[in-house]
Amino acid sequence: MHIFDHTLLKILEVLISLFAGVLFLQSGFDKVFDFKGNKDYIQSVFAKTFLNNVSGILFILITILEILAGIFAFFGGIFYFIEGQADFAILGLELSLVSILCLFTGQRIAKDYGGAASLVGYFLLLAFGLYLFALVG
Repeated sequence: MHIFDHTLLKILEVLISLFAGVLFLQSGFDKVFDFKGNKDYIQSVFAKTFLNNVSGILFILITILEILAGIFAFFGGIFYFIEGQADFAILGLELSLVSILCLFTGQRIAKDYGGAASLVGYFLLLAFGLYLFALVG
């Protein structure tokens, strides 16, 4: 691999990490700043499912997971760009993938198949980003 190739690879890794950071920081903080509105919506979505009684706690858990994913991905991407240390960016992408998987599962359970399908592109991009980090090992 030429040094130029590594630079392009690093730029892609950083950009995907920053993308994940923006995605999950915005989503997580939206849930925090409009907690009641988002929680009420989630409870209405799961009202007729077996998750009805635990939807409130699951909402809090996904909010925490999204904010952690966003923090690690965003600041991990910056740290990787500046210092070359990828651990936080990788952790951010891993947490991002877990978040997407949780959201996907919830939408499938709620029978929001269109919403679930819209997450596939995010999942693939984030998985590709994680794969890029594995390339350089």
